[in-house]
Amino acid sequence: MTMHTRHFSFRVGIVALLCAWGMLGAAPALAQAPPAFEYRVQFPAVEQRWMQVEAHFPGLPAGTAELRMSRVSPGRYALHEFAKNVFDVQVTDGQGRALVARRPNLHQWDIAGHDGTVVVRYKVFGDRTDGTYLSVDPGHAHINAPAAFMFVRGALMRPARVRFERPAGRPWQVATQLFATDDPLAFTAPNLHYLMDSPIEFSAFVWRTFTIDDGTHGPQTIRIALHHDGTDVEADAYARDVEKIVRQQMRIFGELPRFDGGTYTFLADYLPWADGDGMEHRNSTVVSNRGALRQPAQRQSILGTVSHEFFHAWNMERIRARALEPFNYEDANMSDELWFGEGFTNYFDGVALARAGLLTEEQLLGDLAGIINAVALSPGRQLRSAIDMSRLAPFVDAAASIDRTAWPNLFISYYTYGSAIGFALDLSLRDRSNGTTSGDDYMRAVWQRFGRTPAEPGLVATPYTITDLEAVLAQVSGDRAFARDFFQRYVEGRELVDYARLLRRAGLIVRRPQEGRPTLGSVQLSVGAAGVRVSSLVAFDAPLARAGVAQDDHLVALDGVELTQPTQVAEILARHRPGEQLPLRMVRRSGERVETSVTLAEDQRIEVVSAEQAGQTPSDDMRRFRAQWMGVRP
Repeated sequence: MTMHTRHFSFRVGIVALLCAWGMLGAAPALAQAPPAFEYRVQFPAVEQRWMQVEAHFPGLPAGTAELRMSRVSPGRYALHEFAKNVFDVQVTDGQGRALVARRPNLHQWDIAGHDGTVVVRYKVFGDRTDGTYLSVDPGHAHINAPAAFMFVRGALMRPARVRFERPAGRPWQVATQLFATDDPLAFTAPNLHYLMDSPIEFSAFVWRTFTIDDGTHGPQTIRIALHHDGTDVEADAYARDVEKIVRQQMRIFGELPRFDGGTYTFLADYLPWADGDGMEHRNSTVVSNRGALRQPAQRQSILGTVSHEFFHAWNMERIRARALEPFNYEDANMSDELWFGEGFTNYFDGVALARAGLLTEEQLLGDLAGIINAVALSPGRQLRSAIDMSRLAPFVDAAASIDRTAWPNLFISYYTYGSAIGFALDLSLRDRSNGTTSGDDYMRAVWQRFGRTPAEPGLVATPYTITDLEAVLAQVSGDRAFARDFFQRYVEGRELVDYARLLRRAGLIVRRPQEGRPTLGSVQLSVGAAGVRVSSLVAFDAPLARAGVAQDDHLVALDGVELTQPTQVAEILARHRPGEQLPLRMVRRSGERVETSVTLAEDQRIEVVSAEQAGQTPSDDMRRFRAQWMGVRP
């Protein structure tokens, strides 16, 4: 990042602000731009897990200034109510005179009688290391901006400056996508949207960097700020894997995004007290895990999160749905398009890992089989489309509630549903074109039309709609009727693609490993006081549901066998065939005793295996098709 780049970004932000206020006229008007908001961040008691923020809001118009804490966070869709962790709020004007804050709601402080400047000092508690919240402790300060910084309502295009002060005796450094200054602890943002989208890691982390020239934008630097309890050797190996992922994803889109300042930063926390998460931002991402790089069993999960979040640098951060642009900090953010923004990202993050040699063919096929099973067998697909599932994100995206729901019967994650659609679209394009057109081409075309256009940092120039996504599919496939049919059946509708046929082109076989074996449905059983307790929701169309069994009921006897352990159920089923009726004695949660019967169904779960694994020999065409798709050498 150069000083020239920073000055250019700042000036563009000021010009946009003046245009919005109708102030842009003769050249001297630029000098009259409102001053930047300033934040000073201190850590007087890191062991108590709170930090002190002093915010200066100068250049405010006369009247009441409305100070807010965000209720949501960019990249999340549910309400998180960050004001709940704010305390000891003190407000003065620019002369230091105390002002009274009126609270019209839990998220807002109304300040009247100021002199054009409002200074607010407050403490904010934080004890969760992930992509959404604030975490302060003797090891670090991990800051998600919406969880930490108040803002002035109606002034989101104002530039900002943030300065951090080190806790006593701790040689911490700052990693962030905010723009650097000559002071290593001070950073700027061209507007409040950019500030709110800029996480910060303040700790004794280690840097790993590499440079990539995509042939279009020139060399850009990928930085990894790694806060972990491992070795330099582990850090080096991690950085090499991250670079493999970055290069594979660059090939999908044909280029890297033009990162603001020419830099992209991974803020990686792998610590025993961290929470597993990943959160995308314009020029950075937070990736965290309750574990360590030295644990091979966690490697796939850690790299999967890296792959997913970096793909968002294109899809979500620059390819953005119109419903999410600009982001609303005062309410939940609903979108019809998360099946694409999150789901297609979920599909391609696995493909990129496989092509990078970080996921085996068998592992990728296992993941894809899991996606097919989740969508095909969920009763929710009979009720809601991928669009419907996307709209429900504010209810499920780390949203907190304590009441029981029927969500396992009503909802399929838009990550999973969208993955299934992205998988189907990729293979359908390859199948129709004999491998000359693919999902990669589709993503590249969406990028060229909706993501590549330069915009003020923090904003997106050309957000898309579902109609736009369909139009791009028509363009890439050269067939408008195909595009309409695909969206009508699989996006707007609730049909399922014939995956077995599509996978056959790649020499892959869809089969049912439990074919001919009976099941009571996918349900969790545990030891109960009156027999075997049904400890999970029962699917609406499962054999147990048809027999009148629900969650918290107890299965007392099945097929004449008194039940005391869940393992007995599997032993009984092994002696029977699908379609058989077994006598069932049960006790409902209410205490009612019932004598009934249950008709066994056949287990419909599938797996995907290679023809070679199934003892068959795929054709050369199948091998080529698979190699082009998965990157597996023929």
